[in-house]
Amino acid sequence: MKQFVVLAMVLSTFTLFAQHPGPHHHRSLKADMSAEQLATLHTKKLTLALDLTEDQQKKVMEISLEEVELRKSKREAVKAKKESGEWTKPTSDERFEMENNLLDHQIAHQQKMKEVLNEDQYQTWKKLRLKRAMNGKKRMQKEGRRG
Repeated sequence: MKQFVVLAMVLSTFTLFAQHPGPHHHRSLKADMSAEQLATLHTKKLTLALDLTEDQQKKVMEISLEEVELRKSKREAVKAKKESGEWTKPTSDERFEMENNLLDHQIAHQQKMKEVLNEDQYQTWKKLRLKRAMNGKKRMQKEGRRG
């Protein structure tokens, strides 16, 4: 009888773990959203965190929409290359160029946000970005990827 109870507990535990959606479940949900939907969600999150005015919300929405559209277009380009078989691992020079372009884009994005936000909001926004970056880095290290 004890063996039966232990076996039932083990099987129920395996069943519970098998139904867990996994760590990347939320990414697939966001991938199905349009650029406008993602930008709206981002703007509303920033409005809650930074207490943005109506004018600031409109400007942040424009900036967010540009960012989301750029990310989606880059993701689609890479996906198309992978599906066609043209994608190859980038060389060190290509990686340097991509990283350099990314950093230039981040600097420009930061300047746009600095123009829209007041000093307190800007400092809070920078803290939020740093926290988000560190969480992403921890997640990548946990998953065994770069970081």
